Amino acid sequence: MVKKTSKKFRSGLEEAIANELENLNVDYGFEDMVISYLKPERKSRYTPDFTIKVNGQIWESKGRFQTADRKKHLLIKQQHPEIKIKFIFSNSKNKIGKKSKTTYGKWCELKGFEYHCIQTTKKLFPMEWINGKKGN
Repeated sequence: MVKKTSKKFRSGLEEAIANELENLNVDYGFEDMVISYLKPERKSRYTPDFTIKVNGQIWESKGRFQTADRKKHLLIKQQHPEIKIKFIFSNSKNKIGKKSKTTYGKWCELKGFEYHCIQTTKKLFPMEWINGKKGN
């Protein structure tokens, strides 16, 4: 049985995903990995929200997907092409900016990231992600 985490979550979405993983007895880590990457002229670190132990996937949960987050994930993807990050959005149909027609989901598609929308599916994450192979 998976032990309940004593981690402090930064959002209700993170906590809901963790609770569902625990209910399914899925061994996972929360902010237990650090990935180094370089911002122009500055070394930075990224701590993923969820690392799924059974298949090595990295999940990032987002209610808001701000410009700084998008830039960070593009830099990580460029500098660590072997790492595949999957996004879980509260609503992937939100626009990336007030004047933009691009949604969070469309941005992921254009940039080559896999994502899931809770509002559309009414599920916190797709079960295929747990059953899938490493990095898929």
